[in-house]
Amino acid sequence: MTEAVFADRVQFAFTVMFHYLFPILTMGLGFFIALFSTLHLCTGDRRYAGAARFWVKIFAINFALGIVTGIPLEFEFGTNWSRFSSFGGGVFGQALPLEGVYAFFLESGFLGLFLFGEGRVPRAMHWLSGIGVSLGSLLSGYFIVAADAWMQHPVGYETDAAGAIHLASFWAVLLNPFAGWEFAHTINGALLTAAFVIGGVGAFYLLSRRHQEFSRLAVKTAVIAGAIFSLTQLFPTGDSDSNNVVRFQPVKLAAMEGLFESERGAPLAIVGMPDTQNGRLIDPIYAPEFLSYLAYGDFKSRVNGLMRYPRDIWPPVELTYYSYHIMVGLGTIFIAQMLLGLYLLCRRRLYTSRWFLWTLMLAFPFPYIANEAGWVVTEVGRQPWLVYGLLRTPEGASPNVAAGETIFTTLGFAGVYTLLGLLFVILVARIIQKGPAETA
Repeated sequence: MTEAVFADRVQFAFTVMFHYLFPILTMGLGFFIALFSTLHLCTGDRRYAGAARFWVKIFAINFALGIVTGIPLEFEFGTNWSRFSSFGGGVFGQALPLEGVYAFFLESGFLGLFLFGEGRVPRAMHWLSGIGVSLGSLLSGYFIVAADAWMQHPVGYETDAAGAIHLASFWAVLLNPFAGWEFAHTINGALLTAAFVIGGVGAFYLLSRRHQEFSRLAVKTAVIAGAIFSLTQLFPTGDSDSNNVVRFQPVKLAAMEGLFESERGAPLAIVGMPDTQNGRLIDPIYAPEFLSYLAYGDFKSRVNGLMRYPRDIWPPVELTYYSYHIMVGLGTIFIAQMLLGLYLLCRRRLYTSRWFLWTLMLAFPFPYIANEAGWVVTEVGRQPWLVYGLLRTPEGASPNVAAGETIFTTLGFAGVYTLLGLLFVILVARIIQKGPAETA
């Protein structure tokens, strides 16, 4: 791989991972805003209205930063990845405008109505605007996932005599079998992240002995929703998304599990360090035959290892393996933490167990790490393919962009994003410091 292609990959990875910090929360928080709005409409309880009003302000800041940090990604398709855009733009490019034209405008329009319409529009219309915020964020996420799913599992295209790719079926691309469970897993992760953020802020207020009604509602909502979404992140969304990998990307599966040799009754690696030179895991701890069962529903089924495939189609094994195990390890911790919180809630000790509130407050960054790690598995594990089985990554890069140019602009992005990150922290901290009553 040339220096220029490596620089292109580093820049896109940096910009997209920083950008994704914001959609993670908007996609999840939109659901809770709609939930609180619905509960307020049904019960008339002002606590729910106050909660929706508080969280929509944080949603709006995330939404604005997501737009600002997402725009450079669109330009990078043209500047750094022009051959990829030329190759597949006629297919995956159908989903990206839908995200911008329909979902973005739907989301932003309803967000403005929800922020500034309370007391100025009928109550039912204000509630509908909250539902629209949630639906807009979900639609936005789906169109992006559909574009990525085409890169993971290309469908709905045809190739002409010159080897060019053309769209054959728009609906095949939009309803790609790879997209459904990938989207469900992505949104479930976003909902889980939002639950942890809501719980973390509520725990902070309880520990500070401020805004007791709001914080009790926040922590209770977070624990109930977190218990549900931590479990559904494992099954069915995580399990079914993994089945797509088993079916369509078996090399990625082998890298995720650190499986070098094909085996019947393949074990599941709980821990271990992959040694690609010698084709083994160092100091592994295994669950015997469990990988075969998870992959094929049979403890004795055969799972192909990395040695079954040419080395030039192996993904970066160490990065794929460790990212996957970070994601799974954190997911296991989330399940344990939220089930413990649910137990404390049932025993009427949730709001007074300060040790648990501290863990809940300090845990909110970890769902972000798990989400980012999951996308590293998805995208790095696809390598060396930019479009799986059709276009290798070096073949998609722009031919006349020097590595120095990309490094220079990446440093510029790093500086600007540092300032944006500080601005985001300051604005959100001010809202949290003022509290829900003062944001009314």
